[in-house]
Amino acid sequence: MKNLILIRHAKSSWEVPMQDKDRGLTSQGVNDAHNVSTHIKTLIPKTFIMMSSPAKRTIDTALIFAQNLAYPVESIIYNNDLYTFDEKKLEKLIKSLSNMFETVFLFCHNGAVTNFVNTFGDKKIENLPTAGFVNITFDTDDWNKINDGKIIKMVFPKNLR
Repeated sequence: MKNLILIRHAKSSWEVPMQDKDRGLTSQGVNDAHNVSTHIKTLIPKTFIMMSSPAKRTIDTALIFAQNLAYPVESIIYNNDLYTFDEKKLEKLIKSLSNMFETVFLFCHNGAVTNFVNTFGDKKIENLPTAGFVNITFDTDDWNKINDGKIIKMVFPKNLR
């Protein structure tokens, strides 16, 4: 069984002109990341790894989740391939994960994450909101063979306010 946890970065700011990768979180984004990560504490397995896009907003989101889930921040894996908005690239990365990992948290970007959930999950979503959490399980022991996943839990910040 493979367990994939997808998290879209929390709300970021467009107010200051800067490179896309350098955009940080808004105060609402920080609050939403704290609320979702605190809410899911009891819903996740005891062991997992975390991987994040190198964009500042995903790094900041991953750091908040790590802090609230007692995951060592120095163990977060930053992967340039997660800085994508294309679900095919996201799928390729997921299918290339080491089979030694049973549960993987991925902090990534939209539209890749929404489209991935709609392709591999058993429920459709219109849009994974910022700081949104989706847990999908796959009945296989090989990441390369994931298909027809079952969505175990979805948590959206608006439902926690």
